[in-house]
Amino acid sequence: MTDAPWTGDASSLVEAFRSGERSPAEEMEATIEAAEGTALNCFSHLDAEQALAKASLADVSKPFGGVPLGVKELDHYAGWPATQASLFYADEMATDTSINVARTEERGGAVPFGLTTASEFGGLNVSNTRLNGITGNAWNADATPGGSSGGSATAVAAGICALATGGDGGGSIRIPAAFCGLPGLKTTAGRIPRGPNASVHPMTVVNGVLARSVRDLARHLDVASGYDPADPYSLPRRDGWEANLGSYGEAMRGRRAVIAPDLGVATVNPGVARRVREAGEALAADAGLELVDVPVELPGLGLEWAMGNLCHLRHELGDDWRDKLAQLTAATAFGLEMADSAMDLDTMGAAEAARTRANATLAALFDQVDFIISATNPDTAFPARLEVNTRVAGEKVDLGNNGALTIPYNIVGNPAVTIPIEQLDGLPVGMQVATRHHAEELLLDLAATAESQCPWPLVAPGAPV
Repeated sequence: MTDAPWTGDASSLVEAFRSGERSPAEEMEATIEAAEGTALNCFSHLDAEQALAKASLADVSKPFGGVPLGVKELDHYAGWPATQASLFYADEMATDTSINVARTEERGGAVPFGLTTASEFGGLNVSNTRLNGITGNAWNADATPGGSSGGSATAVAAGICALATGGDGGGSIRIPAAFCGLPGLKTTAGRIPRGPNASVHPMTVVNGVLARSVRDLARHLDVASGYDPADPYSLPRRDGWEANLGSYGEAMRGRRAVIAPDLGVATVNPGVARRVREAGEALAADAGLELVDVPVELPGLGLEWAMGNLCHLRHELGDDWRDKLAQLTAATAFGLEMADSAMDLDTMGAAEAARTRANATLAALFDQVDFIISATNPDTAFPARLEVNTRVAGEKVDLGNNGALTIPYNIVGNPAVTIPIEQLDGLPVGMQVATRHHAEELLLDLAATAESQCPWPLVAPGAPV
């Protein structure tokens, strides 16, 4: 009998299944027991009966064969709730399964067992909603895991499951991964299809997973990436993500990198900035990168990003949304009120102009360097009870500071990875590395280098919790 869930990565769990050291059915039993017993409130729905039945039939020859899979609440899984983490849709049920989830289950062999909590409509870097309450961080239950994929990050970092789906529309994989001490990859826009019912524009959201190791991130790309006609912007399939991991050492040497903890736009905790600079210098030395000093000043795009998303949400909720304000978090209600009064053709035009300028800025910067190294979050995880955070190291900041380090790469579509590097006051610090479009393999290699040179805890101290 397996007493507790696996605390290694998903790839090693598959190896344990294949060797007979663990069984998928017993692993699922332990996972469900841990999910039901955790005080971190990181699951909104569990389907034990279906999960146990599927685990008993798991094909462990597949890349993630038998691995319990948490499904982000904003994803769809046919027959499960489709609430978007909001009381507004509390009674909705999914009639289809998101492509990322379907491929991870069907091609990968993972076994979905429940929905992980998220921020309402994916709009904030917290997982604190009226529908589900407050989700805590596995490193400190009083701290936020971030959002919007906060429940997925908590479940993985807490030792409950080794793999959970996520989505990144403004940092929603990278932010919680960094807050919870996990690696996290935001791919080039279109690498993993978003269909079947995802909005076509803007192309800010990408799908992925929360995992404990770089090889799990690479393995997931082998499973989930590739064109799908339901997403007209999805990219052609590429193979060999995991097989080629670690093979780019020579190609990496001499490439240019710049370290800019604040990207010239954010207020960053000095302790975080120092750790990022030190870790960036160490990574550059280990990988043979040339550090260069070029000015980095990315545009602040928080307002444009928010207006675009809120405009879509306003349409989705319908004309009677004002009559249902009590069902929304205060932050969502405020955003909708603002969008309703401020969104017009001039605002839309200004947002598109800002997107164009951001693309030009990043393109020019990547003409000079191959990698941009920064903090992932301006600070370590803030209190979980907050819907929005307005302080960094005790200093007052505006709301846009929360996503200032991550949103630019969503707006323009560049890939970026967050790497756990160190702790500050007992909480993880993440370092973000971004590169040109379509070069995720280089980011994965850099993350693997960091992982091998300075291994990080695969789960939070005391896990499973």
